[in-house]
Amino acid sequence: MTAPLRKIIHIDMDAFFAAVEQRDNPNYRNKPLIVGGKPNSRGVVATCSYEARKYGVHSAMPSSRAYRLCPHAIFVKPNFSAYQEASEHIQQIFHEYTDLVEPLSLDEAYLDVTDSTLFQGSATRLAESIKQQVLSETGLVASAGISYNKFFAKIASDQNKPDGLYLITPEQGFDFVAQLPVGKFHGVGKATEQKMHALGIQTGKDLRQFSLPTLQQHFGKAALFFYQIAQGIDDRKVNPHRVRKSIGTETTYAKDLQEPAEIYQQLSQLFSKALLKVQTKKLYARTLTVKVKYHDFKQITRSLSFKQPIKSSHFNEMVFRKLLKEEKIGESKVRLLGVTLSGLEQQSLYYRQMDLFE
Repeated sequence: MTAPLRKIIHIDMDAFFAAVEQRDNPNYRNKPLIVGGKPNSRGVVATCSYEARKYGVHSAMPSSRAYRLCPHAIFVKPNFSAYQEASEHIQQIFHEYTDLVEPLSLDEAYLDVTDSTLFQGSATRLAESIKQQVLSETGLVASAGISYNKFFAKIASDQNKPDGLYLITPEQGFDFVAQLPVGKFHGVGKATEQKMHALGIQTGKDLRQFSLPTLQQHFGKAALFFYQIAQGIDDRKVNPHRVRKSIGTETTYAKDLQEPAEIYQQLSQLFSKALLKVQTKKLYARTLTVKVKYHDFKQITRSLSFKQPIKSSHFNEMVFRKLLKEEKIGESKVRLLGVTLSGLEQQSLYYRQMDLFE
């Protein structure tokens, strides 16, 4: 039995970081703008304006490549405090329309407006009103997707960017997903896309030909989601109390690291930043994961879980040495380091200080 039809809106801010920069700095407007690492660094593009995208620049691209594609672009460092402030204002606007708001990141969220009586219950007109209010109050442009489930709402918000508004009705869903390339399915990464292509699955229609047991053989726990989406079914609710599964930070270094003392010092600093993010959100974590990417792009991750919440800001270097004891730190040059905290839970009023060596 399928869940009753709902009215879901997915709002996605257009080129959010770059848009905030262009709003706040008139000299950046109508020019190719790249937010991220410097062009002569080993950093990456966080996002870029639509003027830069015309040259093939996109997020996660190395900044050096972005510079080669668009040498006249303006490169700026991210200003996360400004983005956070804009995001909070936008979230406040969402809550004027519904309490069922599920933020996914600073620049996107799901809204369930099933029970809203605004605009005679028209989710499309409501989405238009949200877009207009966001623009008038923040000077920023949003795209909106409207549909009867989360999957289609998110797909819809991508259809007519920038400043898009797109509706996928219950009558359209089954045929819409049939022609949709699996690479455009949210939740299908590059590796899964290649695996599907190897099985002859190019579109939702192809995916529909496979039974659930067959998909489970190839895709494990994700099989049920793929199987249902191929039928246009997504029963996931908008969760206003959604808790992130992990919080972390990482750095790509301008110069490779090799000295063990420096590597462990950098890990300690990254840990402190990640822990601050966790504590700011009134969460605690039980699992520490370290990522190391070497100069040859080989990458490893190592995790360590603790019985008690990770609370201490004085995370002893010995913990990192224990975690990476098999990695022979110091023998190979390191390009990137990252620290992630997971097993996140809401802080209770009382919990014991963690014993680092428990």
